[in-house]
Formats: sequence, structure tokens, C-alpha cells
Amino acid sequence: MLMKRIGVLALQGSFVEHIAMLQNLGVEASPIRLRKQLQDLDGLVIPGGESTTIAKLMQIYDLTEAIQELTSNGLPVLGTCAGMVLLSRSATHPESSSGLDTIGAINIEVRRNAFGRQINSFETDISIPALGEEPFRAIFIRAPIITRAGTEVEILARLEDGTSVAARQGKVLVCAFHPELTDDTRFHKYFLELERRPSPPPTLSGEGREVVGG
Repeated sequence: MLMKRIGVLALQGSFVEHIAMLQNLGVEASPIRLRKQLQDLDGLVIPGGESTTIAKLMQIYDLTEAIQELTSNGLPVLGTCAGMVLLSRSATHPESSSGLDTIGAINIEVRRNAFGRQINSFETDISIPALGEEPFRAIFIRAPIITRAGTEVEILARLEDGTSVAARQGKVLVCAFHPELTDDTRFHKYFLELERRPSPPPTLSGEGREVVGG
């Protein structure tokens, strides 16, 4: 693991669990609430929670543009659930026609709350080849899905029906589930090692491809 000092956006959501998991891995992890706290980080985590609320608080605390600048300059970043939504190029909601201001750090389009409300949350074992052969127990809570991905984006995990739920573009790593709510540290370890894991070459020509259902 190369990254030693990780900031976890701590405006709302499951930031405490992310900090605890990173600290258990021997990393200096600290909550980020102010723009000045973004200095001298080796990486950043944007946790799950309520994406609309987090987006509004990021604007209030003058964090949105600062994070956009950091990610465009190559800072490794992990986004889980709402974090994936916020890092995406664009996000839609099945019950709303209004969009959400996103950071645009990874060239994916996502659908928020794709599985329904809280009562429709679920757990399932998924295959993430980048983490090894052992299945990963994924917890989905009002989760988004990836509906479209650019050619530079590597899809890391899919559900059995082909729905894309994790992806990577360079130093940006996202997933629709909550690895911080499990005892499995492999996803966080993968994030901490991003800088020494080469990105795959583009797989298709053109601007992107639909990824739902395969």
C-alpha cells in the first residue's frame, strides 16, 4: 500500500465506518469538512449517504470546486454509493426529472436509487476479479447503478443480471455498494494501491457504451 494519509469527506453518511476501516489497515485517516483540510492528502474517500444532501453541503462549505481540481490533478479518490453518484459525469433519478450537480471525475452516467427505497436494500455475493477469486459480500442500500461508461472506464463488477456496480478510471474508483459496512478490507486495499495498478487500455471506440444488462 502506497497511500498513507487519506481524507474522508465527513459531511453526512457512513464516513465513520470508512475511517475505522482505513485506520485498521494502518492508514492515517481523518474527517474532511473544510477546504483547508484537503491539503497534503494522498487520497480522498467520498462515502455513501444521501447524495443530494452531501452535494448541497459541499457547495455550502466550498468543497465542490476544490475536489474537482484535486481529482483533475490526479488525486486518487474512492466513491461509494452516494460517492459514486457525486463523482460521476451525470446522475438521474427514477422519480425526478431534475439532475444533480456532480464532480465529473469519472466518465460514467448513473441512475440513483435504481433498486427502489430503503426497504428494497439487499446483500449479495459478487465477483470482483481485481480482488481475487473469493466473492465479495456487497451491501446495497438505496443504491445507484452505472448505466453508461466511457471507453476509458474499466467495469470492475456486475450483478448476475449484468448490471454494472463498480468501476475504475485511472485513479478514480467507485462502487454502488458499501464495502465499509463489511469486514472485508479488499476493496479499500485495492484503492490504497491504485497508483501502482496500471489502468487498462480503452476497450471500445467511440464516446462510450451502454452497460446495463451486460
